[in-house]
Amino acid sequence: MNRIREEGKTFAGKRPDDYLKIRRGLETKVRGIFVEKGGQPQRKYPFSLTLGECKWLETWYKNPLYIRIPIHECDPATLSFTYRDIFPAIRYKDGKPYRGQVYTLYEIQEVILDHGLPQEWNSEGLLAPERYIGCQLWDDKIVEKFCFD
Repeated sequence: MNRIREEGKTFAGKRPDDYLKIRRGLETKVRGIFVEKGGQPQRKYPFSLTLGECKWLETWYKNPLYIRIPIHECDPATLSFTYRDIFPAIRYKDGKPYRGQVYTLYEIQEVILDHGLPQEWNSEGLLAPERYIGCQLWDDKIVEKFCFD
């Protein structure tokens, strides 16, 4: 985080000093909500992914990398979702029905039917702050399978 901040040339480099502390608190809250819904996280903090590709995120880093993990390879009990990243999805209070919500795989499908994929209806970010659906993966095994095979 410090190296990215020192470079300061990208969106990710402009995060405040307490970013990781705040994020960990939000991830803990998301984990608790997910467990209440029957989720079975296998780790304390999630891997933060997106549901589908989001070109905009590639502008956050100088040399972005990404992996594709087919959703059918994942145990649904280890996947939670937020309509946007955890920060705005959980913290912002603007009256949108998906704020403050954590969704299971089955629930996010209904949200997408109702509101669409932000990557499709707002790829340029001109219509709203939503640009993607956040996916929290709570399982090391699937990441190891796709990143270290």
